[in-house]
Amino acid sequence: MNLHEIEQLLGSDAKDLLEYKCKGIPKETLILPGADSVDRVFALSDRPTPVLKSLNWMIHQGRLAHTGYVSILPVDQGIEHSAGASFAPNPIYFDPENIVKLAIEGGCNAVASTLGVLGAVARKYAHKIPFILKLNHNEFISYPNTHDQIMFGRVKQAFDMGAVAVGATIYFGSPEAKRQIQEVGLAFQQAHELGMTTILWCYLRNPAFKTAEKDYHVSADLTGQGNHLGVTIEADIIKQKLPENNGGYNALKFGKTHPKVYSELTTDHPIDLCRYQVANCYMGRMGLINSGGESKGASDLADAVRTAVINKRAGGMGLISGRKAFQRPMNEGVKILNAIQDVYLCKDVTVA
Repeated sequence: MNLHEIEQLLGSDAKDLLEYKCKGIPKETLILPGADSVDRVFALSDRPTPVLKSLNWMIHQGRLAHTGYVSILPVDQGIEHSAGASFAPNPIYFDPENIVKLAIEGGCNAVASTLGVLGAVARKYAHKIPFILKLNHNEFISYPNTHDQIMFGRVKQAFDMGAVAVGATIYFGSPEAKRQIQEVGLAFQQAHELGMTTILWCYLRNPAFKTAEKDYHVSADLTGQGNHLGVTIEADIIKQKLPENNGGYNALKFGKTHPKVYSELTTDHPIDLCRYQVANCYMGRMGLINSGGESKGASDLADAVRTAVINKRAGGMGLISGRKAFQRPMNEGVKILNAIQDVYLCKDVTVA
């Protein structure tokens, strides 16, 4: 996909999204992704040498190899959203092997899934594409559901199956967040000791964050703080929803913020809002990957490309997109994954 095709998919937003320049947090202040990210950034950290090896394999795999960017296929929705809701649109993905095949055929850097999914095919595929084992889940069958993340797998199981990374979710803002921070922080320490990279699904959960006017679960200031907490427990990569608004702290009248967050560091532009998320990942020293979101049908291709453009131009590290890819025939899913990757491969789509 070339720049003209990207512009066509962006439609009337093309000029605004492709030519915008961030002023509040200039790109020159960021630590940007690159083929040398492991040597330039992570080799300076306290990460053990085997972690560098794992991360290096992941960023040098798939169609985005040697760019520093990543395209990850996540399929943990069978637990998080129920298997029926996730796989009924395309039942072949009840079979774990087809999940891994989609990631390989789609040119992804890695595949992220559950203990059961990856364990079922580990001996056949763990040496062919990097595995990311998602450790905890919201099992979504207890009634009433409490939106709690509990451990389904252990770090040692990820290591034994040959995974290069572990992933986990924290619901920041929820009553269970303090326990989850401690559990995930310990798991990430163990993963690093065993030579695996760590990825945090960094989400907000609290009914008070959604008002009659806006849903501040996707506010740049609140998600940015979630990112900052995530990198504090040494997540190497942060997975976060693309911000849709700002001013959560002020609207909800809690916590602490600063007027300059809104008057100087950000605007209402989506790239500025995402740039603030990157800034909270130690100015991009730890990678920000935004999530692809739910499948909406015909608009999925354009929506995926738009999200990728915003993430890349904000200084992010890539996209982690699942439902848009696996809730349709495999060849169409591959097309969507490739379109996302094409944004990061396109040299005309620059950091704003």
